[in-house]
Amino acid sequence: MNKSTRLNVSVFGSIFGLSGICHGFFETLQGFKPASSMFIMAIGDAQRMWIHGNEPAFTIIPNYLISGIVSILLGLCIMIWAIKYVHLKYGSLILLILFISSFLTGGGIAQVLFFPWIWFVSTKINKSLENSKKESNDMVNNILIKNWPVFLFTAAVFLVSALTIAVTGYIPGMSNQDVVLSIMLILLGLFIIFFILSFISGLKRDSIKRA
Repeated sequence: MNKSTRLNVSVFGSIFGLSGICHGFFETLQGFKPASSMFIMAIGDAQRMWIHGNEPAFTIIPNYLISGIVSILLGLCIMIWAIKYVHLKYGSLILLILFISSFLTGGGIAQVLFFPWIWFVSTKINKSLENSKKESNDMVNNILIKNWPVFLFTAAVFLVSALTIAVTGYIPGMSNQDVVLSIMLILLGLFIIFFILSFISGLKRDSIKRA
């Protein structure tokens, strides 16, 4: 098993699963009422904590309460599956199905941009990887391999921070909501950089260990 790759998938999969639970929680707070369309705001006006904190979502279930309950259950399934079972024979396929199901039932829209990459990397968990030393110089390999834990931890911190601000709009000492939005987007951009680095360095680390 490629342990670094599996840990990457487990960490990011569980965080996005938690995000789906968060969407579902706010949808349930809007009660048993019909959705006006398949595109909804997970956070209603009564629960919104800042002007940009509406958390858009897509759902094929025309009811806020039911959509929210399904989102919570699917988010929980994603977390459990990503942590405990993603390495099994059909683990990556089931993870993809859970991701798609979450997107279709109110688990959030933005996450869909990252689901394909998490799924793709999850297909490498049990595969033999080429020795990356053949593809790049030793210095680059050493930097990536040694800093994989840093890349993973930093990406996770940026992601959790961006998701938290997206919901709450809270940054200590900051009241200008446009500035808060800008900071959130910067954190999201930094997450994408370290997200990619963590996957690349994890795969390289696993390939060297196998070699």
